[in-house]
Amino acid sequence: MKVMCMYLPQYHTFPENDEWWGKGYTEWTAVKRARSLFKGHIQPRVPLDNRYYDLVKEGAGTLKWQAEVAHKYGIYGFSIYQYWFRGRQLMETPMEILLKHPEIDINYCICWANESFTRTWYGLSEQILMLQDYGDEADWRKHFDYLLKFFKDERYIKIDNKPVLQIYRSYDINCLEEMLGCFRRWAGEEGFDGLYVISGKTAAQQESRKELIDGYYYFEPGYTLKHDFSRKNEIVYNMSVLWNSLLNRFRKKKVLERSINAQSILKGIGNREYGENEFPGIMPDWDNTPRRDYKGLVYKNTSPKNFEDTLRILKKKKAGHKTDFVFVNAWNEWGEGAMLEPDEYRGYGYLEAVKHVLDD
Repeated sequence: MKVMCMYLPQYHTFPENDEWWGKGYTEWTAVKRARSLFKGHIQPRVPLDNRYYDLVKEGAGTLKWQAEVAHKYGIYGFSIYQYWFRGRQLMETPMEILLKHPEIDINYCICWANESFTRTWYGLSEQILMLQDYGDEADWRKHFDYLLKFFKDERYIKIDNKPVLQIYRSYDINCLEEMLGCFRRWAGEEGFDGLYVISGKTAAQQESRKELIDGYYYFEPGYTLKHDFSRKNEIVYNMSVLWNSLLNRFRKKKVLERSINAQSILKGIGNREYGENEFPGIMPDWDNTPRRDYKGLVYKNTSPKNFEDTLRILKKKKAGHKTDFVFVNAWNEWGEGAMLEPDEYRGYGYLEAVKHVLDD
């Protein structure tokens, strides 16, 4: 089993964030301002040794540390989010630093997070900050040429001499057939045997153009919550949200409106059958109240043990498959409370769980 971790690069300042959220804004800004919303609610989550890193100011230092920790606990690689908007990019610097430092020992691939940027991410009124527009062949060529320098890196993950490219929501791309046709042709001209495209199975509508896609990764917990939740659990959850939302209209001190027993999600993940080209997903903790406050969603009853038990099941399900990726959401999604990185609350518990499963 190859454990892949989704990787968020939003731990440095850049002009657009300064404009949208205030000067000096990074993911840590949301993490530090989080507050406890109920008894036993562990917020804010604090990195172990107060390691509030900056992925740009510290150069390659943090990336080297992350790679060393990942290697120690058996993590196969990182899937790094790319934010590409028809030639314009956000948060690309950490990925470029990684490319410039071949001594950083980590396998990686790129996941194109192809959504528009909006303020809804932080629970505010819907406002598009940067619109996703797929353009034409000239725009696709610019994107491919940028990706190519990563594809040629020896550390970049390939399957059958095909660089792996994840697309978070391929369903949204109307021109997907034409775009990927160009990408694959250009990859062939560069000596590759094409491109291995992995589409995300997310909470949104699912990709149906199977002839265009090589594999699928499950983005959890969103997929199971939206597409594989029992009717009973769905009714209980919706009634709870409705009740708490009504109460909050009259309360000065707001209560958390959304919570789910994580076991219902982990059970769904573990019970599901996965095809040869379907790659399971799993999350450690999940708590996005640093971004959305009382409108956030908290998965209760998470623990390294529950995570380990489910990961062990996934290992058995993928045994014998030619490609045996499992995608963890995430390495460092601190604003969503979904991270393998050590913190004061869990320590190295989740990383130790990974190692236990891999060593068995």
